[in-house]
Amino acid sequence: MSSITRSMANEAQKVGTIHFPFPFTPYSIQEDFMAELYRVLEAGKIGIFESPTGTGKSLSLICGALSWLRDFEQKKREEEARLLETGTGPLHDEKDESLCLSSPCEGAAATPRPAGEPAWVTQFVQKKEERDLVDRLKAEQARRKQREERLQQLQHRAQFKYAAKRLRQEEEETENLLRLSREMLETGPGAERPEQLESGEEELVLAEYESDEEKKAASGVDEDEDDLEEEHVTKIYYCSRTHSQLAQFVHEVKKSPFGKDVRLVSLGSRQNLCVNEDVKSLGSVQLINDRCVDMQRSRHEKKKGAEEEKPKRRRQEKQAACPFYNHEQMGLLRDEALAEVKDIEQLLALGKEARACPYYGSRLAIPAAQLVVLPYQMLLHAATRQAAGIRLQEQVVIIDEAHNLIDTITGMHSVEVSGCQLCQAHSQLLQYMERYGKRLKAKNLMYLKQILYLLEKFVAVLGGNIKQNPNTQSLSQTGTELKTINDFLFQSQIDNINLFKVQRYCEKSMISRKLFGFTERYGAVLSSREQPKLAGFQQFLQSLQPRTTEAPAAPADESQASAPRPASPLMHIEGFLAALTTANQDGRVILSRQGSLSQSTLKFLLLNPAVHFAQVVKECRAVVIAGGTMQPVSDFRQQLLACAGVEAERVVEFSCGHVIPPDNILPLVICSGISNQPLEFTFQKRELPQMMDEAGRILCNLCSVVPGGVVCFFPSYEYLRQVHAHWEKGGLLGRLAARKKIFQEPKSTHQVEQVLLAYSRCIQACGQERGRVTGALLLSVVGGKMSEGINFSDNLGRCVVMVGMPFPNIRSPELQEKMAYLDQTLPRAPGQAPPGKNLVENLCMKAVNQSIGRAIRHQKDFASIVLLDQRYARPPVLAKLPAWIRARVEVKATFGPAIAAVQKFHREKSASS
Repeated sequence: MSSITRSMANEAQKVGTIHFPFPFTPYSIQEDFMAELYRVLEAGKIGIFESPTGTGKSLSLICGALSWLRDFEQKKREEEARLLETGTGPLHDEKDESLCLSSPCEGAAATPRPAGEPAWVTQFVQKKEERDLVDRLKAEQARRKQREERLQQLQHRAQFKYAAKRLRQEEEETENLLRLSREMLETGPGAERPEQLESGEEELVLAEYESDEEKKAASGVDEDEDDLEEEHVTKIYYCSRTHSQLAQFVHEVKKSPFGKDVRLVSLGSRQNLCVNEDVKSLGSVQLINDRCVDMQRSRHEKKKGAEEEKPKRRRQEKQAACPFYNHEQMGLLRDEALAEVKDIEQLLALGKEARACPYYGSRLAIPAAQLVVLPYQMLLHAATRQAAGIRLQEQVVIIDEAHNLIDTITGMHSVEVSGCQLCQAHSQLLQYMERYGKRLKAKNLMYLKQILYLLEKFVAVLGGNIKQNPNTQSLSQTGTELKTINDFLFQSQIDNINLFKVQRYCEKSMISRKLFGFTERYGAVLSSREQPKLAGFQQFLQSLQPRTTEAPAAPADESQASAPRPASPLMHIEGFLAALTTANQDGRVILSRQGSLSQSTLKFLLLNPAVHFAQVVKECRAVVIAGGTMQPVSDFRQQLLACAGVEAERVVEFSCGHVIPPDNILPLVICSGISNQPLEFTFQKRELPQMMDEAGRILCNLCSVVPGGVVCFFPSYEYLRQVHAHWEKGGLLGRLAARKKIFQEPKSTHQVEQVLLAYSRCIQACGQERGRVTGALLLSVVGGKMSEGINFSDNLGRCVVMVGMPFPNIRSPELQEKMAYLDQTLPRAPGQAPPGKNLVENLCMKAVNQSIGRAIRHQKDFASIVLLDQRYARPPVLAKLPAWIRARVEVKATFGPAIAAVQKFHREKSASS
């Protein structure tokens, strides 16, 4: 990256003593953002950064973080050169001890010597450590030089295509020879007789389970390939919520001054990166993952068997090794990915062209990459992180769009299983044991019986019977019960089983995959030989299918319209078993009995997301949590960082203003309506006719003075439905429609684009015609499709209205338990509400902040923000609005001055624009 420093010398912005390359003259808030980010990374802090949409947050993150990495690498190279020049020297630079972090000298610090040891021994050991350090530096330098030469050659791009084509031809020739050899062996005089099991059935039988302490199963990369892995250089892991946000970030990197030189790799799931059509067609994420792992395991076992050269019984292999998993071709793909910045789509196209797996190829690129771009679910889940080869030790992590980070971690580690799934898994496993029991070793049978016992007890604790059809079982007791983990284990009578060992067995034996293969084979079409034996199994599976006597309802979402085949229910239950190994104080189990056993559920609820975030914070050099709207930040400080053991001094908060002029927004809190009715849309009052009428009349007045588009948010879909019906009945809807064409947020995702397009076209047409209808009104829901990620810039959102405060359902057992947990765990600050109550208010205000942030999207944009509820005027609530909005809020006790202010604001802004 040193070339960047030279090429951008004239354009670099100097903030203090630091030079930040930037594609244009940055805003002052961008300079402040980059400088603070640089300080956080340099000092190894935890930063909470808030930068509103439209302020160039992505570019500030890129240029700030990569400028720090540029300087860090430069200082490290200078230190290496000094050590190599002298051949020996101090192991830590007195000026900057951080130079050895994440570098080849990691762990090379002189080992403390025992007291009283002779001086010559101490000197000898120190000299040896220094020589070892120099040797490591030389080896790393050689690897770095080799990598740079390789990537330099790829700039011409021809080498990669020719090499990939040659390897592909060689592979095809080898495959043809192997196929001919197999055919000759199978038809020759010495060919083995087929076994009693049918072709392909052998692989369904569990391999012998040796011990609970044996080494981990093969991860998909051969042992001889591990030697090729490079040392992990200091890097930045950038995470965001969706693949589209990650692709947008990669495009920003390309346009930045660092775009030509930074080594970037984009990571994704198998579902996003698989180029094997046979595997990708499985649809379900779980099935794609399992089939891929099986194929790599098959390849590993074939190679191991060939090395041992021991005569074995021939197995009919149902699944061959993946043709795209070729280490040499994936190595070429890795180099090509590092040579030039590519997003997921480009990586996928490259993999198809080279017949190399982009999923594993991108993983090979991680050690040498300087910037790794990935979904934050991949980074925040320890098992996924480990499987991807991500090492966080002394690295930098930036989590963008992090406003829902706590909910995301909680959701990832909370698991729900139904009575139907429990019964189905039990029946499948029982049939599996009947089929293959005589072929299984004692330890396999022991664990399978333990799993069957667990499933039986889970059904019993719900009040059901494992031997009966869950669809026809009525439960005598209904309702919701909440238990601690220990109480649930005792009540279920499974406290005598070591769940850690059972979980490990499930992972290593891959029983759920074997079971899925078994049900795939016998669940639908049975041969006449198996018909009598498995008839009950088939009937049971059919009984679990949805009834088809009634016409199916239209799918509520496009994901339901083309739902993939469900994976084995045991795969899902394994997640529940793993969750039960959580510490007793950090989770709860919710028993929900809903009349029939099939509809009843067991749900594990994670109360302390910090236990899963603690490892990230502990291992990383620095962590940055960033977003457009991070207020209120107390949740991050208390629930995530304090509970993860982070000292308050290590946490840095940074919130920048907006790039728009202060007078380009008009945030108003309106405390009473047109008829002086106090506006308080509480759960008890909001359905009163006078409250709904008041909201409608206020909206009519706003639509009369606001040009273009008005977006109005309601607390829930149900309340929006009630209000809409009431307005229609009373004639208010007709009055609204006279000023603005009315659109409603759809419940199904696939209709969102259609509604937004129609809304946009209507506003554009009204602006040109200058008729009585001046634009459009979009009735939306907080937390719905329109409250996050949608851009209502310029005329699409000249006014955002919030009806009431969208508090979560306080009666929810999950929320009540979370509140109780926080009240017990966190200290109560003097003069402040209890942590549990504060949580509810914070959840509400986060949702509000996300919704009202839809309007202002760039420097020249302007909009009014109207909060209809007198509770917004309370100082603790106002304090939780974003700083750039809070500074401009005007509280209007009555409606007259409020509508006058809105009219004046829009008249002046429309005239000046």
